[in-house]
Amino acid sequence: MSAPKLTRRCILQGMTAIPALAVTAAPRMSFGQAAALPTAKWAKQIGIELYTVRDLMESDFEGTLAKLAALGFSEVEPANGYNNMSPKDFRSMLDRHGMSAPSTHSGPTLGAGLEQELEGFQVMGIKYTSEPTPARPVVPGRKPGSGMLGAYFGGHNSFTQAEAFGPKQLPISLDEAQRRAAELNKYGKIANKFGIKMLVHNHTGEFMPLTDARQRTEYDVYLKETDPSLVAMQIDLGWATIAGQDIPALFKANPGRYELWHIKDVFGIRNLNTKLPPLERIDAVTFEPYGVGQIDYKPFFDLADVAGLKHFCLEQDNAATWGDSLAAAGISVKNLQAMLTTGKTPGALYNKTDPYYRDSK
Repeated sequence: MSAPKLTRRCILQGMTAIPALAVTAAPRMSFGQAAALPTAKWAKQIGIELYTVRDLMESDFEGTLAKLAALGFSEVEPANGYNNMSPKDFRSMLDRHGMSAPSTHSGPTLGAGLEQELEGFQVMGIKYTSEPTPARPVVPGRKPGSGMLGAYFGGHNSFTQAEAFGPKQLPISLDEAQRRAAELNKYGKIANKFGIKMLVHNHTGEFMPLTDARQRTEYDVYLKETDPSLVAMQIDLGWATIAGQDIPALFKANPGRYELWHIKDVFGIRNLNTKLPPLERIDAVTFEPYGVGQIDYKPFFDLADVAGLKHFCLEQDNAATWGDSLAAAGISVKNLQAMLTTGKTPGALYNKTDPYYRDSK
């Protein structure tokens, strides 16, 4: 399914509205109203996965951070390095804009400098990191750390395609899943010395049956065989929903494991062919700014304490291909703040005079 025509047009229409979003993002509420709504506490710590605005970060890193802070984001999750800054300077930059980076997808590099990098993460305030990766080759003409993942397996490219995309993960065996779980525990022990946990992020492939244990999935193995004191689950609620997972049931079955969330909205989920396996559902949906799609997040936040939520961030994988990724981020934070403070589901936040209105009933 290609991106709906209204979406791109509406994003472009909303570009001029960005300065106002920081002012009007969250509705005013009395102390009594805010205190009476348990989810309201989360509205003050909304984060953003910087992959959402990757096109802007490459040319104006700090300027983009400043604009995100003005929109109401208080936390960020780096996804493509740290602007070639020292840990101390990176932390100072975040402090200047009243922001923090509790988690990162720009994990440390395997090798002799691993612990030194983790020590740097500690300076930056990072408490959760993705697994260490091998050193990337130096590409002539490209500064270190640039290039946001680029093409995924299967030909999907985050810069040129506006539909939902994700790695076309190959099915793995039980032994391979257990080996990966053991590695997470191994590096978790190292990171623990610096007050940091490993994180497990999912797409859809983690919910596919294992090749030699069809009753189990890769995700099952991570939940069962990683140490909760060393490894946190960062559940991508958008991908998990696409994969057909019952999110509230996951939270209740594994209380306290889901310390990190990725929040993204999806259009097409209501008409998705549920007979398709998780990996084949990717191209049948498209990502939208939060509140413009069809996922109701209120039931998830109602169970935040059960899940063990500590930090979460908004992400729209395809925002950079829509014309203005900052506009998309602004609409997402506005709608999420409104849902958390009023309790209204996204569909109730729109009226037909809003340029981002979509009748998704």
